[in-house]
Amino acid sequence: MAHHDVTRPAPRQHTASDAAHRHLASLLALADVRLDGSRPWDIHLLAHGVPERVLAHGNLGLGESYMDGLWTCERLDQLFDRLLRSDIASRVRSLSTAWHHLRARWLNLQTEHRAWQVGRQHYDLGNAFYAAMLDRRMTYTCAFWGDASSGAPDLDTAQEHKLELVCQKLGLQAGMHVLDIGCGWGSFMKYAAERHGVRCTGVTISAQQAALGRTLCKGLPVSFELMDYRQLNTRFDAIVSLGMFEHVGQKNHGVYMDVVKRCLAPDGLFLLHTIGRNEAGHGTDPWIHKYIFPNGELPTIAQIGQACERRFVVEDLHNFGADYDRTLMAWHERFEAAWPRFAEQLGERFHRMWRYYLLSCAGAFRARDVQLWQWVLSHPGRPGVYPRISTPRLTS
Repeated sequence: MAHHDVTRPAPRQHTASDAAHRHLASLLALADVRLDGSRPWDIHLLAHGVPERVLAHGNLGLGESYMDGLWTCERLDQLFDRLLRSDIASRVRSLSTAWHHLRARWLNLQTEHRAWQVGRQHYDLGNAFYAAMLDRRMTYTCAFWGDASSGAPDLDTAQEHKLELVCQKLGLQAGMHVLDIGCGWGSFMKYAAERHGVRCTGVTISAQQAALGRTLCKGLPVSFELMDYRQLNTRFDAIVSLGMFEHVGQKNHGVYMDVVKRCLAPDGLFLLHTIGRNEAGHGTDPWIHKYIFPNGELPTIAQIGQACERRFVVEDLHNFGADYDRTLMAWHERFEAAWPRFAEQLGERFHRMWRYYLLSCAGAFRARDVQLWQWVLSHPGRPGVYPRISTPRLTS
């Protein structure tokens, strides 16, 4: 019988792509996340190269590949909640992330010249866009939802509860002149003028915010100034800053507090409402820096406390960061409902970018990886006991 050679297929070679896929899968397993799994928080790969991109560039690679449509996930908020609770990021060391943190450490990314960049890139996206996503007062900061028995039923109410909480913490009285640093579209100033009879001056680095704010506050004792906070040199009875300190940067914390100190009346109060992080470091997430908030930097309690030394007394510190999860989910719901109106103008890549922004941040607050603090500060020597308020006293 003749002998016939049987050609067997060569064994499959394990490529670098296979290794990257296995390595990423093993990391995700720490958070109970699977590649191409069936659960809402699992990642579904739609193209080759995603694992290599993520391992090389960390969250910048993860976010950009999502924007490019290379992977998808039914519930991004649940995915990021799991990823951040498991601290996978500390196991992915990328050169792009290291370079971003080095730049933040050695350079002042929040100079007076650079401060205007976030206004042009983020806040000037368009007033109609933000009006569709936010509450009826256009309040672009964390709402106060309260507890299950007496909490706010919807976003509009929760934002009014937050604004009233701020007014009561500052002890506003009719006739006061209040400064709002980073005033946005003027939601706080309009509310405080209408409900508490105060006069307000706001500063912003967004031309579109100032333009619409002047229209919304027409007829009220409210004024808008298009200027950097460092230019302020006028005395006010009370000062508030809601969601602006994240743009100041660690290298400028002392300068910022000096501005507030020289502008605050001797018996006045300053309320600082800011997102913060749990531990020291430099900069913020590279993806957030590149696409959402250029030059932003989240402070720590220690950094804010150090900036207060020899300047202010800390009267109160209130954390309700878990409420930001619910706020972001409400913004996302409204954004998705309104998207057909903006799809042609902004495009699908922006759609995926904005969804990634809102839902990844919701997951971060749900995981308690980031916080939301309200600080009440006073000049040293201010007499009396500060009446701590942790929930607004609402009137019918």
